[in-house]
Amino acid sequence: MSTVFDPWSAAFVAHPYDAYAELREQAPVTYFEPSGQWLVSRYEDVNALLRDRRLGRTYLHRYTHEEFGRTAPPPEQEPFHILNGNGLLDLEAPDHTRIRRLVSKAFTPRMVESLRPTVQRLADELVGGLVADGGGDLVARVAEPLPVAVIAEMLGIPAADQHLLRPWSADITGMFELNPSEETARRAVRASIEFSDYLRGQIAERRAEPGDDLLSALIGVLDAGDRLSEQEMISTCVLLLNAGHEATVNTTGNGWWSLFRNPDQLAALRAAPEALLPTAVEELMRYDTPLQMFERWVLEDVEIGGTLVPRGSEIALLFGSANRDPERFADPDRLDLARADNPHLSFGAGIHFCLGAPLARIELVESFGALLRRAPGLRLVEEPRWKPGYVIRGLEQVLVEV
Repeated sequence: MSTVFDPWSAAFVAHPYDAYAELREQAPVTYFEPSGQWLVSRYEDVNALLRDRRLGRTYLHRYTHEEFGRTAPPPEQEPFHILNGNGLLDLEAPDHTRIRRLVSKAFTPRMVESLRPTVQRLADELVGGLVADGGGDLVARVAEPLPVAVIAEMLGIPAADQHLLRPWSADITGMFELNPSEETARRAVRASIEFSDYLRGQIAERRAEPGDDLLSALIGVLDAGDRLSEQEMISTCVLLLNAGHEATVNTTGNGWWSLFRNPDQLAALRAAPEALLPTAVEELMRYDTPLQMFERWVLEDVEIGGTLVPRGSEIALLFGSANRDPERFADPDRLDLARADNPHLSFGAGIHFCLGAPLARIELVESFGALLRRAPGLRLVEEPRWKPGYVIRGLEQVLVEV
């Protein structure tokens, strides 16, 4: 049954939703041999499992690799795994609880909201450049540079160094795809070393001369005598960039492609952008989510929809499928920018709910808002192509004219 699921097929990546419907109806919990994972496709199951403490992003807080029946990653990949393993995304309690508490004291809602004028200014500048040139690639000109610039400014990264961040992030996140190649792993390790060394230098500068930025705030955070270690700070900053910009970039590109394919909804958004933008952003994230799959380890035997999944297994939670489940969303294959009841799972759920969700929402509202305001006649030049990646799913480019 899992033969309908083919994440290495360009046709599947371009349109996985018919296959998802088949999985939900006929095999909602099914073992997928090529990646050694259990695919879970229904909203109710995915939502529940995201909150289930019998599952974890890691198992190393409870078992060794050998005890869990898994092989340790090769030693040459250690720089990547140290970087990734000390970030919030791949930790479980008590480490996750402690680090999230400390990071949240620096990365506050007030601090995020204070970034709105910066996001507005950057979005307006980028869209202004696109309009002045009569169009171009929406991904390269607006979607990619905006979140990188915002996160760099938030961390206090000098403007002259910002060009380094996107390539590092792209190389590191390549490891999140299914069965990454040896070359992908080598690139990820190199980027992990370079990015970590760079941030170590930035931390040393802020220790000597603190600034009004998040990196200085992370250094200064103190809670009941507890502080973040240098490695935890480095991993937090890298996670903020990787998670914070990959999702925003692909929501922007995928979102505009969805709008161009649904001209009635685009017309409605153009007619009332202020009123519709907040719900439109949520609907675009649901309709064509940038993160199609999120993985968990089974720490104790768990039964899912009548299927027993044993300890030691890996589960693949199919966000893209859950967000189109007709059991939860009325007419799920229809883009409805005014959709009010929209508990999509694109930001996750439970203890790993995306810490940067409020900032992502600000970036998306301001990015779409600037394009609607400055380029009201924006139109697509040619049908875009999808990147080969499935887990983090986005378009190569979106060529437009204004």
